Amino acid sequence: MALPNAYAQYNNSKVLTATPSELTLMLYEGAIKFCNIALIAMEQKDVQKAHTNIVKTQKIVEYLRQTLDMNYPVAKDFEDIYVYLEKRLVQANMKKDHEILDECLGHLREIRDTWKEVMRMNREKGNI
Repeated sequence: MALPNAYAQYNNSKVLTATPSELTLMLYEGAIKFCNIALIAMEQKDVQKAHTNIVKTQKIVEYLRQTLDMNYPVAKDFEDIYVYLEKRLVQANMKKDHEILDECLGHLREIRDTWKEVMRMNREKGNI
């Protein structure tokens, strides 16, 4: 079947041609997606699926934290947010706590939306 292969090639091309800011946005989108999957898995009492997707979310947040450019003062603020999210995701996973995971999802959405706004402003200024 060629369709799944075509989709994989499209996604691969999308990543390979993305700007750094677009890649960051994709990471936020991925974290939100996995967090949503984990929440649904919790509702369905699928502990393994919830665990797997919380771990995927954690890995994205960890990667975002590790790739911060600490030469910028705002990076420290992002590091604090990411450290907090990492701790809360671990707690959500250990307890399979819907409320904690929902809180993390809210923060991820807020960060993503802020990032989108920064990207839009930079495009308008011609910085991208």
